[in-house]
Amino acid sequence: MSGAGGVRSRKDLACTAAATAYQKAFGAELKRRVVEQGEPFAIAQADTPHEIFHVLDIPVISNQWWSAYISAKQLSASYFSVMADEGYPSGNCKYCSLGLACTLANDPATAPWGGLPTPTVLVARLTCDGIQQVFGQWAAALGAEFFPLEAPAWTVHDGAWFEHSSERWETIYQAERIALLAEEMRDLIALLERKTSRRFDEAKFVRLMERINEQEGYIAEAAALVGAARPCPVSIADQMPNTMIPQWHRGSDWAVAHARRFRDEVAERVQAGTAVAPNERIRLMWIGAGIWHDPGFYQALEQRLGAVFVWSMYMPFAGPQYIRALHGRPLDALASRICAMNEVLHLPPWMNGWMVSEARRCGIDAAVMLIPPGNRLSQSGTRLTAQALDAAGVPVLMLDADMVDAQRWDHDGMVGTVARFLAERGLT
Repeated sequence: MSGAGGVRSRKDLACTAAATAYQKAFGAELKRRVVEQGEPFAIAQADTPHEIFHVLDIPVISNQWWSAYISAKQLSASYFSVMADEGYPSGNCKYCSLGLACTLANDPATAPWGGLPTPTVLVARLTCDGIQQVFGQWAAALGAEFFPLEAPAWTVHDGAWFEHSSERWETIYQAERIALLAEEMRDLIALLERKTSRRFDEAKFVRLMERINEQEGYIAEAAALVGAARPCPVSIADQMPNTMIPQWHRGSDWAVAHARRFRDEVAERVQAGTAVAPNERIRLMWIGAGIWHDPGFYQALEQRLGAVFVWSMYMPFAGPQYIRALHGRPLDALASRICAMNEVLHLPPWMNGWMVSEARRCGIDAAVMLIPPGNRLSQSGTRLTAQALDAAGVPVLMLDADMVDAQRWDHDGMVGTVARFLAERGLT
Protein backbone atom coordinates (compact mmCIF):
# COMPACT_ATOMS: atom_id res chain seq x y z
CA MET A 1 0.00 0.00 0.00
CA SER A 2 1.54 3.34 -1.02
CA GLY A 3 0.75 6.71 -2.54
CA ALA A 4 -1.54 9.03 -0.64
CA GLY A 5 -2.74 6.41 1.85
CA GLY A 6 -1.05 5.10 4.93
CA VAL A 7 1.30 2.14 5.06
CA ARG A 8 1.40 -0.47 7.78
CA SER A 9 4.51 -0.60 9.92
CA ARG A 10 6.67 -3.67 10.49
CA LYS A 11 6.72 -4.89 14.07
CA ASP A 12 9.84 -6.81 15.12
CA LEU A 13 9.25 -7.45 18.83
CA ALA A 14 7.10 -10.22 20.25
CA CYS A 15 5.98 -7.91 23.07
CA THR A 16 4.52 -5.48 20.51
CA ALA A 17 1.93 -8.04 19.47
CA ALA A 18 1.17 -8.69 23.14
CA ALA A 19 0.67 -4.97 23.81
CA THR A 20 -1.65 -4.42 20.85
CA ALA A 21 -3.63 -7.55 21.73
CA TYR A 22 -4.03 -6.30 25.30
CA GLN A 23 -5.18 -2.87 24.11
CA LYS A 24 -7.67 -4.44 21.71
CA ALA A 25 -9.13 -6.53 24.54
CA PHE A 26 -9.12 -3.45 26.78
CA GLY A 27 -11.00 -1.48 24.14
CA ALA A 28 -13.65 -4.19 23.98
CA GLU A 29 -13.90 -4.25 27.79
CA LEU A 30 -14.05 -0.45 27.92
CA LYS A 31 -16.86 -0.45 25.37
CA ARG A 32 -18.72 -3.07 27.39
CA ARG A 33 -18.39 -1.12 30.64
CA VAL A 34 -19.09 2.32 29.21
CA VAL A 35 -21.49 1.79 26.31
CA GLU A 36 -23.26 -1.44 27.19
CA GLN A 37 -23.32 -1.32 30.99
CA GLY A 38 -23.45 2.45 31.41
CA GLU A 39 -20.68 2.70 34.01
CA PRO A 40 -19.34 6.13 34.97
CA PHE A 41 -16.42 7.17 32.77
CA ALA A 42 -14.32 10.21 31.96
CA ILE A 43 -12.90 11.79 28.82
CA ALA A 44 -9.57 13.43 29.62
CA GLN A 45 -6.59 14.99 27.91
CA ALA A 46 -3.36 12.98 28.09
CA ASP A 47 -1.77 15.60 30.37
CA THR A 48 -4.31 15.18 33.16
CA PRO A 49 -4.13 13.00 36.32
CA HIS A 50 -5.42 9.67 34.99
CA GLU A 51 -4.15 8.13 38.23
CA ILE A 52 -7.16 9.57 40.07
CA PHE A 53 -9.55 7.69 37.78
CA HIS A 54 -7.53 4.49 38.10
CA VAL A 55 -7.71 4.61 41.90
CA LEU A 56 -11.47 5.14 41.73
CA ASP A 57 -11.82 2.38 39.10
CA ILE A 58 -13.47 4.83 36.72
CA PRO A 59 -12.73 4.07 33.05
CA VAL A 60 -10.96 6.98 31.37
CA ILE A 61 -10.80 7.62 27.64
CA SER A 62 -7.85 9.77 26.65
CA ASN A 63 -8.82 12.34 24.05
CA GLN A 64 -5.53 11.79 22.19
CA TRP A 65 -5.98 8.00 22.20
CA TRP A 66 -9.55 8.39 20.94
CA SER A 67 -8.36 10.73 18.15
CA ALA A 68 -5.62 8.29 17.11
CA TYR A 69 -8.19 5.45 17.17
CA ILE A 70 -10.57 7.41 14.91
CA SER A 71 -7.71 8.42 12.62
CA ALA A 72 -6.44 4.84 12.29
CA LYS A 73 -9.92 3.88 11.08
CA GLN A 74 -9.55 6.52 8.33
CA LEU A 75 -12.58 8.50 9.56
CA SER A 76 -10.97 11.86 10.22
CA ALA A 77 -11.66 13.40 6.80
CA SER A 78 -15.40 12.81 6.92
CA TYR A 79 -15.69 14.04 10.52
CA PHE A 80 -13.74 17.21 9.84
CA SER A 81 -16.03 17.84 6.88
CA VAL A 82 -18.93 17.80 9.34
CA MET A 83 -17.14 20.41 11.47
CA ALA A 84 -16.66 22.58 8.39
CA ASP A 85 -20.36 22.25 7.53
CA GLU A 86 -21.19 23.31 11.10
CA GLY A 87 -19.17 26.50 10.59
CA TYR A 88 -16.02 25.59 12.53
CA PRO A 89 -12.78 27.12 11.17
CA SER A 90 -10.60 24.86 9.05
CA GLY A 91 -7.50 25.87 11.03
CA ASN A 92 -8.63 24.29 14.28
CA CYS A 93 -6.41 21.90 16.23
CA LYS A 94 -7.17 18.53 14.67
CA TYR A 95 -5.64 16.37 17.40
CA CYS A 96 -7.75 17.82 20.19
CA SER A 97 -10.97 18.37 18.21
CA LEU A 98 -11.40 15.06 16.34
CA GLY A 99 -13.37 13.58 19.23
CA LEU A 100 -15.69 16.60 19.17
CA ALA A 101 -16.02 16.18 15.39
CA CYS A 102 -17.05 12.55 15.87
CA THR A 103 -19.71 13.60 18.38
CA LEU A 104 -21.00 16.38 16.10
CA ALA A 105 -21.24 13.95 13.17
CA ASN A 106 -23.67 11.92 15.30
CA ASP A 107 -23.43 8.92 12.98
CA PRO A 108 -23.55 5.70 15.01
CA ALA A 109 -23.12 3.66 11.81
CA THR A 110 -19.56 4.94 11.27
CA ALA A 111 -18.42 6.05 14.72
CA PRO A 112 -16.23 3.71 16.77
CA TRP A 113 -18.45 2.00 19.34
CA GLY A 114 -21.40 3.76 17.74
CA GLY A 115 -20.18 6.98 19.38
CA LEU A 116 -19.52 7.85 23.01
CA PRO A 117 -22.33 8.08 25.54
CA THR A 118 -22.50 10.87 28.13
CA PRO A 119 -19.41 10.81 30.37
CA THR A 120 -19.36 11.64 34.05
CA VAL A 121 -16.93 14.47 33.35
CA LEU A 122 -14.54 15.84 30.74
CA VAL A 123 -11.15 17.00 32.06
CA ALA A 124 -8.46 19.11 30.40
CA ARG A 125 -5.62 21.44 31.34
CA LEU A 126 -6.01 24.86 29.75
CA THR A 127 -2.67 24.75 27.96
CA CYS A 128 -3.85 26.82 24.98
CA ASP A 129 -6.82 28.98 24.04
CA GLY A 130 -8.41 26.25 21.93
CA ILE A 131 -8.69 23.66 24.70
CA GLN A 132 -11.38 25.51 26.65
CA GLN A 133 -13.45 25.99 23.50
CA VAL A 134 -13.11 22.40 22.32
CA PHE A 135 -13.88 20.80 25.67
CA GLY A 136 -16.57 23.30 26.57
CA GLN A 137 -18.45 22.67 23.33
CA TRP A 138 -17.83 18.92 23.49
CA ALA A 139 -19.26 18.80 27.01
CA ALA A 140 -22.30 20.74 25.84
CA ALA A 141 -22.79 18.39 22.87
CA LEU A 142 -22.59 15.36 25.17
CA GLY A 143 -24.64 16.90 27.96
CA ALA A 144 -21.77 16.47 30.42
CA GLU A 145 -19.74 18.57 32.87
CA PHE A 146 -16.36 20.05 31.93
CA PHE A 147 -13.77 20.25 34.72
CA PRO A 148 -10.88 22.53 33.62
CA LEU A 149 -7.45 22.48 35.24
CA GLU A 150 -5.37 25.65 35.22
CA ALA A 151 -1.99 25.83 33.47
CA PRO A 152 -0.20 28.77 35.14
CA ALA A 153 3.03 30.18 33.77
CA TRP A 154 6.21 28.29 34.62
CA THR A 155 8.92 30.79 35.57
CA VAL A 156 11.75 28.41 36.54
CA HIS A 157 13.51 28.36 33.19
CA ASP A 158 15.78 25.37 33.75
CA GLY A 159 16.77 23.89 30.41
CA ALA A 160 18.32 20.90 32.21
CA TRP A 161 15.12 20.07 34.15
CA PHE A 162 15.40 16.42 33.13
CA GLU A 163 18.60 15.90 35.12
CA HIS A 164 16.94 16.29 38.53
CA SER A 165 13.17 16.27 37.96
CA SER A 166 12.54 12.96 39.71
CA GLU A 167 13.94 14.02 43.11
CA ARG A 168 13.84 17.82 43.11
CA TRP A 169 10.39 18.18 41.60
CA GLU A 170 9.17 20.89 43.98
CA THR A 171 12.05 23.17 43.00
CA ILE A 172 11.88 22.40 39.28
CA TYR A 173 8.13 22.68 38.83
CA GLN A 174 7.54 25.40 41.48
CA ALA A 175 5.78 24.86 44.79
CA GLU A 176 2.94 27.28 44.05
CA ARG A 177 2.09 25.64 40.73
CA ILE A 178 2.14 22.20 42.37
CA ALA A 179 -0.07 23.43 45.24
CA LEU A 180 -2.63 24.88 42.83
CA LEU A 181 -2.93 21.68 40.81
CA ALA A 182 -3.03 19.51 43.96
CA GLU A 183 -5.94 21.58 45.25
CA GLU A 184 -7.75 21.28 41.92
CA MET A 185 -7.19 17.52 41.99
CA ARG A 186 -8.77 17.35 45.44
CA ASP A 187 -11.79 19.15 43.98
CA LEU A 188 -11.87 16.67 41.09
CA ILE A 189 -11.74 13.74 43.52
CA ALA A 190 -14.63 15.26 45.49
CA LEU A 191 -16.67 15.72 42.31
CA LEU A 192 -16.06 12.12 41.21
CA GLU A 193 -16.90 10.75 44.65
CA ARG A 194 -20.13 12.75 44.67
CA LYS A 195 -21.17 11.70 41.17
CA THR A 196 -20.22 8.01 41.41
CA SER A 197 -20.49 7.15 45.14
CA ARG A 198 -16.98 5.68 44.89
CA ARG A 199 -14.28 6.53 47.42
CA PHE A 200 -10.66 7.54 46.82
CA ASP A 201 -8.37 5.07 48.63
CA GLU A 202 -5.16 6.83 49.75
CA ALA A 203 -3.26 3.58 50.36
CA LYS A 204 -4.21 2.32 46.89
CA PHE A 205 -3.04 5.63 45.44
CA VAL A 206 0.38 5.41 47.10
CA ARG A 207 0.81 1.84 45.86
CA LEU A 208 -0.16 2.94 42.35
CA MET A 209 2.42 5.74 42.39
CA GLU A 210 5.12 3.34 43.56
CA ARG A 211 4.24 0.87 40.82
CA ILE A 212 4.30 3.63 38.21
CA ASN A 213 7.84 4.49 39.30
CA GLU A 214 8.80 0.85 38.77
CA GLN A 215 7.17 0.74 35.34
CA GLU A 216 8.77 3.97 34.14
CA GLY A 217 12.14 2.75 35.40
CA TYR A 218 11.96 -0.23 33.04
CA ILE A 219 11.04 2.01 30.12
CA ALA A 220 13.86 4.40 31.00
CA GLU A 221 16.29 1.48 30.97
CA ALA A 222 15.02 0.46 27.53
CA ALA A 223 15.51 4.03 26.32
CA ALA A 224 19.09 4.04 27.59
CA LEU A 225 19.80 0.72 25.84
CA VAL A 226 18.41 1.93 22.51
CA GLY A 227 20.27 5.23 22.67
CA ALA A 228 23.60 3.56 23.37
CA ALA A 229 23.32 0.66 20.91
CA ARG A 230 24.93 0.78 17.48
CA PRO A 231 23.15 -0.16 15.29
CA CYS A 232 19.66 0.66 16.58
CA PRO A 233 17.96 -2.52 17.86
CA VAL A 234 14.34 -1.28 17.98
CA SER A 235 12.54 1.10 15.64
CA ILE A 236 10.03 3.62 16.90
CA ALA A 237 7.32 1.48 15.30
CA ASP A 238 7.97 -0.89 18.22
CA GLN A 239 8.98 1.76 20.76
CA MET A 240 5.70 3.68 20.55
CA PRO A 241 3.18 0.91 21.31
CA ASN A 242 5.35 -0.70 23.98
CA THR A 243 5.62 2.64 25.75
CA MET A 244 2.25 4.27 25.16
CA ILE A 245 -0.08 1.32 25.64
CA PRO A 246 1.32 0.63 29.12
CA GLN A 247 1.12 4.38 29.84
CA TRP A 248 -2.66 4.32 29.41
CA HIS A 249 -2.70 1.63 32.14
CA ARG A 250 0.24 2.90 34.17
CA GLY A 251 0.78 1.27 37.51
CA SER A 252 -1.40 -1.76 36.79
CA ASP A 253 0.05 -5.25 37.20
CA TRP A 254 -0.11 -5.77 33.43
CA ALA A 255 1.59 -2.44 32.63
CA VAL A 256 4.48 -3.02 35.04
CA ALA A 257 5.02 -6.58 33.82
CA HIS A 258 4.85 -5.49 30.18
CA ALA A 259 7.36 -2.66 30.67
CA ARG A 260 9.74 -5.19 32.21
CA ARG A 261 9.16 -7.59 29.32
CA PHE A 262 9.84 -4.80 26.82
CA ARG A 263 13.07 -3.81 28.60
CA ASP A 264 14.20 -7.44 28.60
CA GLU A 265 13.46 -7.96 24.90
CA VAL A 266 15.33 -4.77 24.01
CA ALA A 267 18.30 -5.98 26.09
CA GLU A 268 18.24 -9.33 24.30
CA ARG A 269 18.34 -7.63 20.92
CA VAL A 270 21.23 -5.41 21.99
CA GLN A 271 23.15 -8.41 23.31
CA ALA A 272 22.56 -10.31 20.07
CA GLY A 273 23.54 -7.34 17.90
CA THR A 274 20.13 -7.38 16.20
CA ALA A 275 19.60 -4.35 13.99
CA VAL A 276 16.53 -2.57 12.66
CA ALA A 277 18.58 -1.94 9.52
CA PRO A 278 21.92 -3.83 9.23
CA ASN A 279 23.12 -1.12 6.83
CA GLU A 280 22.37 1.70 9.30
CA ARG A 281 24.14 4.89 8.27
CA ILE A 282 21.80 7.68 9.42
CA ARG A 283 20.21 8.00 12.85
CA LEU A 284 17.04 10.09 12.83
CA MET A 285 15.01 11.82 15.51
CA TRP A 286 11.22 12.24 15.20
CA ILE A 287 9.87 15.31 17.02
CA GLY A 288 6.12 15.43 17.58
CA ALA A 289 3.20 13.08 18.03
CA GLY A 290 3.04 9.98 15.87
CA ILE A 291 1.64 9.94 12.35
CA TRP A 292 -1.18 7.66 13.40
CA HIS A 293 -2.65 7.32 9.89
CA ASP A 294 0.66 6.22 8.30
CA PRO A 295 2.85 4.30 10.79
CA GLY A 296 4.87 2.74 7.96
CA PHE A 297 6.35 6.15 7.14
CA TYR A 298 9.01 5.68 9.81
CA GLN A 299 10.48 2.56 8.22
CA ALA A 300 10.32 3.59 4.58
CA LEU A 301 14.00 4.59 4.25
CA GLU A 302 15.64 1.90 6.37
CA GLN A 303 16.67 -0.46 3.57
CA ARG A 304 17.05 2.15 0.84
CA LEU A 305 19.27 4.62 2.73
CA GLY A 306 20.06 2.95 6.04
CA ALA A 307 18.09 5.80 7.66
CA VAL A 308 16.57 4.69 10.97
CA PHE A 309 14.25 6.63 13.24
CA VAL A 310 15.97 5.92 16.53
CA TRP A 311 14.16 8.45 18.73
CA SER A 312 10.68 9.73 19.44
CA MET A 313 9.52 11.49 22.58
CA TYR A 314 7.39 8.70 24.02
CA MET A 315 10.01 6.28 25.38
CA PRO A 316 12.72 8.66 26.74
CA PHE A 317 10.01 10.89 28.24
CA ALA A 318 9.08 8.12 30.70
CA GLY A 319 12.00 8.54 33.07
CA PRO A 320 12.34 12.27 33.71
CA GLN A 321 8.67 13.21 33.41
CA TYR A 322 6.99 10.26 35.18
CA ILE A 323 9.35 8.93 37.85
CA ARG A 324 8.79 10.78 41.13
CA ALA A 325 10.23 10.34 44.61
CA LEU A 326 7.07 10.61 46.71
CA HIS A 327 8.64 12.36 49.74
CA GLY A 328 5.54 11.44 51.76
CA ARG A 329 3.41 13.71 49.51
CA PRO A 330 2.03 11.50 46.75
CA LEU A 331 -0.63 13.95 45.54
CA ASP A 332 1.92 16.75 45.24
CA ALA A 333 4.29 14.36 43.47
CA LEU A 334 1.52 13.57 40.97
CA ALA A 335 0.82 17.28 40.52
CA SER A 336 4.49 17.84 39.69
CA ARG A 337 4.23 15.14 37.01
CA ILE A 338 1.16 16.69 35.42
CA CYS A 339 1.75 20.44 35.73
CA ALA A 340 4.42 20.69 33.02
CA MET A 341 3.81 17.64 30.85
CA ASN A 342 2.99 19.62 27.72
CA GLU A 343 5.41 22.44 28.42
CA VAL A 344 8.53 20.26 28.41
CA LEU A 345 7.46 18.78 25.07
CA HIS A 346 6.53 22.00 23.32
CA LEU A 347 7.97 25.14 24.91
CA PRO A 348 11.47 26.62 25.26
CA PRO A 349 13.75 26.41 27.12
CA TRP A 350 12.56 23.03 28.37
CA MET A 351 11.79 21.45 25.00
CA ASN A 352 14.99 22.47 23.20
CA GLY A 353 17.24 21.80 26.20
CA TRP A 354 15.97 18.24 26.55
CA MET A 355 15.94 17.43 22.85
CA VAL A 356 19.47 18.68 22.24
CA SER A 357 20.61 16.52 25.15
CA GLU A 358 18.71 13.53 23.76
CA ALA A 359 20.14 14.03 20.27
CA ARG A 360 23.65 13.91 21.70
CA ARG A 361 22.86 10.87 23.85
CA CYS A 362 21.51 8.91 20.89
CA GLY A 363 24.03 10.01 18.26
CA ILE A 364 21.37 11.64 16.08
CA ASP A 365 22.42 12.79 12.60
CA ALA A 366 19.24 14.64 11.63
CA ALA A 367 15.77 15.38 12.96
CA VAL A 368 12.33 15.45 11.36
CA MET A 369 9.84 17.72 13.10
CA LEU A 370 6.06 17.61 12.70
CA ILE A 371 4.39 21.03 12.38
CA PRO A 372 0.63 20.35 12.52
CA PRO A 373 -1.41 23.27 11.14
CA GLY A 374 -3.73 24.82 13.71
CA ASN A 375 -2.10 23.05 16.67
CA ARG A 376 -0.70 26.06 18.50
CA LEU A 377 0.95 24.15 21.31
CA SER A 378 2.76 21.78 18.95
CA GLN A 379 4.07 24.78 16.99
CA SER A 380 5.06 26.97 19.95
CA GLY A 381 8.69 26.02 20.53
CA THR A 382 9.50 24.28 17.30
CA ARG A 383 11.58 26.93 15.55
CA LEU A 384 13.69 27.64 18.63
CA THR A 385 14.19 23.89 19.10
CA ALA A 386 15.16 23.55 15.43
CA GLN A 387 17.68 26.37 15.83
CA ALA A 388 19.12 24.76 18.97
CA LEU A 389 19.47 21.38 17.26
CA ASP A 390 21.01 22.95 14.18
CA ALA A 391 23.52 24.78 16.38
CA ALA A 392 24.36 21.40 17.94
CA GLY A 393 25.07 19.95 14.49
CA VAL A 394 21.70 18.25 13.96
CA PRO A 395 19.88 19.60 10.86
CA VAL A 396 16.08 19.69 11.11
CA LEU A 397 13.42 19.09 8.47
CA MET A 398 10.00 20.56 9.29
CA LEU A 399 7.00 18.68 7.89
CA ASP A 400 3.76 20.58 7.43
CA ALA A 401 1.37 17.76 8.29
CA ASP A 402 -1.05 16.55 10.94
CA MET A 403 -0.93 13.53 13.23
CA VAL A 404 -4.58 12.54 12.75
CA ASP A 405 -5.73 14.34 9.59
CA ALA A 406 -4.49 12.55 6.47
CA GLN A 407 -5.99 14.99 3.97
CA ARG A 408 -2.68 16.81 3.44
CA TRP A 409 -0.53 13.69 3.62
CA ASP A 410 1.00 11.68 0.80
CA HIS A 411 3.14 8.73 1.88
CA ASP A 412 5.45 8.61 -1.13
CA GLY A 413 5.70 12.39 -1.27
CA MET A 414 6.67 12.69 2.39
CA VAL A 415 9.20 9.86 2.17
CA GLY A 416 10.69 11.58 -0.88
CA THR A 417 10.88 14.87 1.01
CA VAL A 418 12.88 13.23 3.80
CA ALA A 419 15.18 11.49 1.30
CA ARG A 420 15.91 14.77 -0.52
CA PHE A 421 16.56 16.58 2.75
CA LEU A 422 19.09 13.96 3.81
CA ALA A 423 20.80 14.16 0.43
CA GLU A 424 20.94 17.96 0.54
CA ARG A 425 22.58 17.78 3.97
CA GLY A 426 25.21 15.40 2.64
CA LEU A 427 24.05 12.47 4.78
CA THR A 428 23.42 9.98 1.96
